[in-house]
Amino acid sequence: MIIVMKPNSTAAEIGAVIARVQEVGATPHPIYGVERTVVAVVGETRGVDREVFLNLPGVETITTIGAPYKLASRESHPDDTIIRIDNIVIGGPEIVVMAGPCSVESREQVLETAHAVKEAGAQILRGGAFKPRTSPYSFQGLGLKGLEMLAEARERYGLHIITEVMTPEAVPMVAEYADILQLGARNIQNYGLLHAVGRVQRPVLLKRGMMSSMEELLMSAEYIMSGGNYRVMLCERGIRTFEKYTRNTFDLNAVPVLKQLSHLPVIADPSHGTGRWDAVPAMALAAIAAGADGLIIEVHPHPSAAISDGPQSLKPERFAELMPRIKRVAEAVDRTLSTVANRQPVPA
Repeated sequence: MIIVMKPNSTAAEIGAVIARVQEVGATPHPIYGVERTVVAVVGETRGVDREVFLNLPGVETITTIGAPYKLASRESHPDDTIIRIDNIVIGGPEIVVMAGPCSVESREQVLETAHAVKEAGAQILRGGAFKPRTSPYSFQGLGLKGLEMLAEARERYGLHIITEVMTPEAVPMVAEYADILQLGARNIQNYGLLHAVGRVQRPVLLKRGMMSSMEELLMSAEYIMSGGNYRVMLCERGIRTFEKYTRNTFDLNAVPVLKQLSHLPVIADPSHGTGRWDAVPAMALAAIAAGADGLIIEVHPHPSAAISDGPQSLKPERFAELMPRIKRVAEAVDRTLSTVANRQPVPA
């Protein structure tokens, strides 16, 4: 249920509506728009008399949301959600590019990659300090040491950091180092983790599961938002099909569909979506043309020696060649490519 306030409603009137929602045993989620405020009511409301709210001062109307994902639905929030991280704006007219290695392997590797992706125009450095792997014998990440290396790269090159968090217990530690928390495809239905990131005020990149529907992705976003964290980005990273030529099938359909169903920013991951570095540029450009708000791309200085995901990683020079092409496609669809502010590296 959505309670739509009048354009000139006061803070006291909105507060009274919120209090009444709590009195009936539901949870209020106020959404402050440019022209008006709406209060999304989450919980069991079938037995609630709507007149209780309609008679309150400042209330204009009440509508019902058809989708099961109430807070993530565009019905509850017609305007696009804008996520701001210092000077970075995600979800607006600018395209944001996140780039870096799959795994943090060493200090030298992280700093070399950070310098390269910054020079090419990326704003956010990606890198895994904790790695969920299919085999328990595969490299699992450097943990805290990896987070410290990412933090050093941020300090030196002025890039923001996105890295994966895998367990509820690790959320406070990772949030201390990361600007964006990433939830990987394997954790899309890790409900304890979804609740945990919903309680911290860090932007979250939520990756679609390899066998998850778009509705399941949106329901996972709902878990996070119901905890009070509305700064969620949806990520299409490919789904598992019968095709063997690529690692996954990059579901380009999901980009415009998610933009229609939800107000949350949509980020495309052509690296995992294809599993082939030679297919990454084409899918990156296609995702921007389809309406994606940003890209997350794997870049490694020596892909053949990478501990994980080398075959899908671009060399720095190939990433640098791709960025002007992204800019041209963005401009063709009335967007712009956001680039990091010029900052001199901090001496080692």
